[in-house]
Amino acid sequence: MLAKANRHALQALIDKAIAHQHANENDKAQALFEQALKLDTNNAVALYSLSAIASARSDYAVALAHIEKVVVSSPKFAQAHLANSVILFHLGRTDESLKAVKKALKLDATLAGAQTHLDTVRLAHTQNDAGSPSASNPEVVSLNTQAIALQSSGQHAEAELLLRQALRLDEKNFLTLYSLGVARSAQMDPQGALALFTQASEASPHLPLGHFAKAKTLHDLGLAEDALRAYDQAIAVDPNYMEAYTNKAALLQAINRHHDALLCLTAATDINPDHVRALEGQGQLLGQYKQYTLATRAFAHALQVAPDYAYGEGHLMGARLSNCDWTDFEGAKTRIIAGIEEGKLTCGPLTIMAITDDPRIIRKCAELYAADKYLASSHPLWKGEKYQHRKKRVGFISADFRVHPVGYLLIGLIEQFDKSQFELTGFFTGVSDNSDLWKRYRCAFDHYIDCHGMISQDVAKLMRAMEMDVLIDLSGHTEGTRLDILAYRPAPAQVTYLGFPGTLGLPYIDYLISDPRIIPAELEQHYCEKILKLPHCYLPRDDSVLPSPETPERSAFGLPEQGVVFCSFNHDYKINPPLFKVWMDLLKEVPGSVLWLMKLNEGAHTNLTQSARDHGVDPERIIFASRLPRVEDHLARYRLADVFIDTFPYNGHTTAGDALRAGLPVVSLCGGSFASRVAASLLHDVGMPELACYSYQEYHDKALQMATDEVIRKHYMGLLKQRMDEKFWPHSAKVQATELAKVIDVLKEMP
Repeated sequence: MLAKANRHALQALIDKAIAHQHANENDKAQALFEQALKLDTNNAVALYSLSAIASARSDYAVALAHIEKVVVSSPKFAQAHLANSVILFHLGRTDESLKAVKKALKLDATLAGAQTHLDTVRLAHTQNDAGSPSASNPEVVSLNTQAIALQSSGQHAEAELLLRQALRLDEKNFLTLYSLGVARSAQMDPQGALALFTQASEASPHLPLGHFAKAKTLHDLGLAEDALRAYDQAIAVDPNYMEAYTNKAALLQAINRHHDALLCLTAATDINPDHVRALEGQGQLLGQYKQYTLATRAFAHALQVAPDYAYGEGHLMGARLSNCDWTDFEGAKTRIIAGIEEGKLTCGPLTIMAITDDPRIIRKCAELYAADKYLASSHPLWKGEKYQHRKKRVGFISADFRVHPVGYLLIGLIEQFDKSQFELTGFFTGVSDNSDLWKRYRCAFDHYIDCHGMISQDVAKLMRAMEMDVLIDLSGHTEGTRLDILAYRPAPAQVTYLGFPGTLGLPYIDYLISDPRIIPAELEQHYCEKILKLPHCYLPRDDSVLPSPETPERSAFGLPEQGVVFCSFNHDYKINPPLFKVWMDLLKEVPGSVLWLMKLNEGAHTNLTQSARDHGVDPERIIFASRLPRVEDHLARYRLADVFIDTFPYNGHTTAGDALRAGLPVVSLCGGSFASRVAASLLHDVGMPELACYSYQEYHDKALQMATDEVIRKHYMGLLKQRMDEKFWPHSAKVQATELAKVIDVLKEMP
């Protein structure tokens, strides 16, 4: 154990050495790292860095000596195993290199560069296969070997020159054709890559890698059925080719064949029960089927296999929250936030909003996720041109122009937009549900384009050809998003609105539409985008949909005729232990009261009733509501409750608005994040800002007062009824459309 003084000296040496290394001053860095090893002979940072310096000098024997010490002392350091594999590969020890890269991928299934390196090592095995054409000509072998080495360093253009020479010597050489396909793909020529991968798979149909590369390219081009057939060819040649199973499942999921995707991943885990990507995919699909208990098991298994795999902690937390399973809630929350602080991919941006209201952490999480998933194109389509359109051309992009909360919220605003000043185009990226709402959207826009079957680059090119002035993304980091379209920069101004309550963390999203209550000036620093503020609550409403005039009986929903009804119809994942404790305290303090929740899945129902018992509350006092076919009837049943108690840190958005609209007072808890301030903005709009609280104690006290003081409760209910009758709130769709139009109209083109 190092003395405290030595620890400080060691850290100072390493920090200084890393600074020199980043400045490409490798001699100085090496000297300092070697000094550090005198203080700590097994220091992983120093050894790893010395290995990297030696590798950069092509001194692979020295590099290997250093990296071998790292993988022994830090066996769970995935990046070290990958570095070890690369060094072994350069030393010609391909069998050992293959084992090392597989170890790296087992530790971190999404480790950057690992899958590409695995393919490179497999190529070397292909070249050593005496039965393949690649072993027939020594000159071809030499050229291919040189080219693969260049490709492993990212020098694809230089590699292509050598590969073209090799191809002239042997036009059916699998390794040459495959490597050329890789070079073309890396240089943004997917069509050229497809032609080469097709030739490679035809030249050596017994090699699964050619079929897989062809399938992946077809997949990327949006040619789903052809891609599925090619994945099946790869699996037929090698039934243990796990990447073919997981990629095929991802494609099946993308085209809404979820059951087939789940069967595919089940087949994969039958072969390899510990394959992390297959387990992760199973968990995500099971979640879509609301089988959160099974999803939790899949994610937990994946984390046992690879404790640091990307987004693993977040996946498990999300599945548990959706099931109201709060096992290790505080511990997992601490690990997730600590990981984000360290720059690790521990959680996705939706899940983080459900566990913290810290806007700094939420922004950092979004930026990490965005950098991992949606890199900006190096070839933007809009290059600064100035448009002179008679009407400003505005495009709305969404997968939710259908029966969906975003669909319900936005339709009235689109229908009421001033078409004399704006030309609106709807880019629908989802799957039609053939509902009346979906049909309304088809008629509401000046132009409606179904983009579901189009590849993202083609959609972006179409937007650029249409000379869109403003593009507004309505999905953000939610299911069905197509943010990669905007990565090609098809328009001068690119905006996020409504579908995702927070920053997207993307450099090519210029603006975020909100309001002054959700993002006051002092919180703007926590958003990557410039903030555009609507004067009233940013959440729009379709004012043509009203609660049914007839109020049902309480008994129709299993509610007691007497007693206070606390209501919270928010999603299960928004409920957490600190919040639930307040709710249970309220039930204890208000005799005869009940808590009215939505029943979204059996697992959550079971866990919530058990949690009530754990708090000493009879679980019969929690009443579960089911979904109703008509939204008008759903709104009407809010009148049976006495007070809506909101969730935190992820507020009710649509649900809080629904409750207020139906005349039910809302008590909310307001924090620092976008998702935790929406209900406060709604309450401000209806003239009840005092019902937005700023601590759990205030939230508890306000809800208790509302429940026990009938005079106060009826005062708020009467005030809401009066304002709804006077159409004071919500502001009409026409007013909201006018306000949004003013915001859009002042957008300036990007400099």
